[in-house]
Amino acid sequence: MTLQPILPWWVMVPLIAATVLFLVWRLVQASRVQSAGTRRDWLFRSALVLLLLAAALRPGVPGGSSQAAAADVNVFFVVDTSSSIAAEDYGDGSPRLDGVRQDIMAIAGELAGPRFSLLTFDSNAIVRMPLTTDATALDASVSVLHPQVTAFSKGSSVTAAGTLLAERLRAARDSHPERACLVYYLGDGEQTSAKAPAAIRLAGGLVDGGAVLGYGTADGGRMKENTGQGSGQDAGAGYIQDRSSGTGKDALSVIDEGRLQGIAGQLGVPYVHRSAGDPVAPMMQAADPGDFQWAPADGGVAGRTELYWLLAAGVFLLALRETFLVLRQWRQLRPGAGVRT
Repeated sequence: MTLQPILPWWVMVPLIAATVLFLVWRLVQASRVQSAGTRRDWLFRSALVLLLLAAALRPGVPGGSSQAAAADVNVFFVVDTSSSIAAEDYGDGSPRLDGVRQDIMAIAGELAGPRFSLLTFDSNAIVRMPLTTDATALDASVSVLHPQVTAFSKGSSVTAAGTLLAERLRAARDSHPERACLVYYLGDGEQTSAKAPAAIRLAGGLVDGGAVLGYGTADGGRMKENTGQGSGQDAGAGYIQDRSSGTGKDALSVIDEGRLQGIAGQLGVPYVHRSAGDPVAPMMQAADPGDFQWAPADGGVAGRTELYWLLAAGVFLLALRETFLVLRQWRQLRPGAGVRT
């Protein structure tokens, strides 16, 4: 049996130790109470928490195969979600974000077996999704991506995610040094912060491949406002205005391929411009992973049978019991409960 925890071991071990100590303390406290029901309830709760922690360790046994293009790979998607990603110069007047979504899922579809992570940045950089093998979770996370709320936009840097990316890459390498790490940076290169973009500084060997994917045109495109009232751009919202010129015209966002090529150089990966209808193959071929060994296209690679779902099923059943107890107590606490008229 092997374990592939959802968090690094240096996080999981203290977490498990602290949880076990707390549960032991609660069980000791419950044993001093004369009520057998209290002791029984804490035994069930302890079992629920321990099963949840065990599921988080993702136990599995070797077996099966994966018809994969790659296995044991971490793939980090770094996505620009500043207002400029809403510029309508992708394909037939679609926002650039549409192309970003399509390309992320196209890349995921070309690979099988990797762990995917999604990072986004605008004024700030955040982890939208930690590393997971669940491509469905990636699809769900990508589908709800939207530009930053326009009112909150105070300027962004094209390298705002550099520090966060370096942290996540180091954590992935420390946790599983045998896995290659691919980085895909998706953006338009437009720098709206008054400060020059800080260089992305990564230790040698953290990035094994990937690509910087550029979106937009030299002519530029208008950007719909995101008022925050809906998901992404609101259908009835107006366009962001160019207030720097005082003309009241719609602002235009223009791709800066020079900056994107500079970011590609810092990451040590190629730059690829993406337009609507571009095939996936050239993008994947450009993302040369160097020394990383791809599995044969007509063969499989050693697979693994996941067992965490068995533990998760136990968690679900115990959670149903807890839910029933909470609802029963809530009914007893309602005003007028048990009072007959």
